[in-house]
Amino acid sequence: MSDFSLTFLGTGTSVGVPMIGCDCETCRSTDPRDNRLRSSIWIRTPEMAWVVDTGPDFRTQCLRAGIRHLDAALFTHPHMDHLTGFDELRRFTIPPEVFIPVYALPSCLEVLQRMFSYAFDPSNHYRGYLKPFPKPIHGPFQLGETLVTPLPVKHGKVEAIGFLFTRHNQKLCAYIPDVKVLLPETVTALTGVDTLIIDALRHTEHPTHLTFAEALEVHGQVLARRTFFTHLQCEIMHSREEPKLPPDVKIAYDGMELTWD
Repeated sequence: MSDFSLTFLGTGTSVGVPMIGCDCETCRSTDPRDNRLRSSIWIRTPEMAWVVDTGPDFRTQCLRAGIRHLDAALFTHPHMDHLTGFDELRRFTIPPEVFIPVYALPSCLEVLQRMFSYAFDPSNHYRGYLKPFPKPIHGPFQLGETLVTPLPVKHGKVEAIGFLFTRHNQKLCAYIPDVKVLLPETVTALTGVDTLIIDALRHTEHPTHLTFAEALEVHGQVLARRTFFTHLQCEIMHSREEPKLPPDVKIAYDGMELTWD
């Protein structure tokens, strides 16, 4: 087993690709790399496994990837395309005594507790029910031998973060799926990271997401060994756009797996 494995469960924007009612070339594409569920990742280490975000496609993503066990769920922010599959975590808390740690900023946990109040109600801790264990994020925390560092970003009016994953003092990967501006402390934290996974919605300007040009600027700032673009809209066709990128920048696709030994 690799020391750290990451699978893209979804690489799409909030409406997914193909988009309902859209007849563009990408939405009609037969290239599986252009079929994008909502953005999420699944990480495995020798000690633990966890996901980042549970959007409305989460059940399909678990079945497709063969996820049978999870030790934790992490959340970047409380937008619907990152939260609404939350109840599907119940399959990982079947015995009455089994809870799943849920790591999120206090503001995000507040939204989860409001949306899924029954799950956080201690009188509902039956077999097969979702039983979350809230873990408010106030700084770096450990998942097994992995140090997880929250990365504050600006993403519209919502409080949002990405995550930096470090093992054995090596900054392996940073995952920032929804961002318009990286805060200075985040740019500093990314110094020396091996792999950057970053929001790159489309070419057209957007008020709360990075464009391709802006994501390339971040890539130039951070100087990661490699960068992957995610959270993509149907304006981006994989086969058309990836050849235009620098050799150390790629477009992520659903099911893509990255490993570190």
